[in-house]
Parts: sequence; C-alpha cells; structure tokens
Amino acid sequence: MIAAATGTDVPATLTLKSLPLFPLSAVLFPEGLLSLRIFEVRYLDMISKCRKAGAPFGVVSLTRGNEVRQPGSQEAFSQVGTLATIRDFETPQPGLMMIRAVGSQRFRITSSEQLKHGLWVANVERIVPDMAVAIPDDLKPTADALQRLIESLQLKANAPGPMPLLPPFKLEDCGWVANRWCELLPLPPTLKQRLMELDNPLVRLELVSDVLSRTGITT
Repeated sequence: MIAAATGTDVPATLTLKSLPLFPLSAVLFPEGLLSLRIFEVRYLDMISKCRKAGAPFGVVSLTRGNEVRQPGSQEAFSQVGTLATIRDFETPQPGLMMIRAVGSQRFRITSSEQLKHGLWVANVERIVPDMAVAIPDDLKPTADALQRLIESLQLKANAPGPMPLLPPFKLEDCGWVANRWCELLPLPPTLKQRLMELDNPLVRLELVSDVLSRTGITT
C-alpha cells in the first residue's frame, strides 16, 4: 500500500505500509541484482504473494541473528534497506523457489513488527534516489576499471551463471559506479551498509576509490 504526504513547499514523501522484509547477511544496492534460494515457509508465502501482486519486498541487512530462523534466536536488522522487485522466478521442486530480484529505491523504516509465523513487516519512507553526478577527472580510473571488468565478463559469454551487473551500464554516473563496486568488492557487510546509506554519491565513490587504490585495482 502506498501513501503520499504532500505539502506546498516540499516534495511528496512516499511511504509504504506493511512492507514485507527479507533480512539478509548482505546489502542490496539500487539497480543491483540479488539471487535468492528460498525454502522457509514465511518467505515462500511472501514471495508468492509479491509475485502475484507485482509488489516489492524490502531487503535489510542483519545485525543480529541468521538468515534461516533458529529456535529461540532473535533477529535485528538495519533501519535502512532497499526495495526489491522480482525479475526471474523458478520453482524447481515443491517447497523451493529460486528468484532473481532487482534493487530499486532505498527506504528508511519508521516502525516494524514480526508476525506470528516469523515474517517481518514494516512501515517505511522512501529515500530520495541519488542525483545523477558526473564522475570527476580524478575518479575516472575507478570507472575505467569497472568498464574493463564489464568487458571481461562480457567476453566470458559461456561462463556459468548470468552477468552480475544489469545494463544499462552508467559508467559516467558516480552513484551507479560506486554501487556496482560496492557489490563486487569483498567488503564487510557493515561497511557496505554504511556506504549504501550515504546520501552523497560522490562521497560514496571517493570512498570506494580509496579501497580500490589500496588493493591495487586502480593506481
């Protein structure tokens, strides 16, 4: 359910009510790809309903607990996440779903509750998407390195599994380049979460560029 709070001097604030959440030991970025193997009843039912309704679900990063619910365990998760929409869907056997989802807009949780069967739902406010910011000259090596990686992946057309990045490839945009490197680099989830939450895409790219420089990927 979507509601809009409007004002005369400020843009509308879009909210989602009772958004189903999928807490993961990972961070989903806008325009990023997420592959999931689903077998828990709470998520089988949720994904089925989202697919039939064409509705999104929310991906949030776990701060406590496990992806698979354990008896007596408690789950906690970050209060900023990303909406995900189902792109590909398979049911290879009863009680198992394989999906690929795409990240769209970030959101901030305003309230949440866990239902009896374990599913979390939340009321959320959508976060304004990154502004398109051209990559400055001093950060172009970061974009160039990503372009080389994409070209390398495209050459491996017979490699198993789909491309980990979706076109269009926005190699001139700070936010897009930063987000894709955040997904590809083996960074701790806590660091990825902090980078995802940054409102300034140029700052996010600067921080990613520092990581790449330290690892020797860019010079």
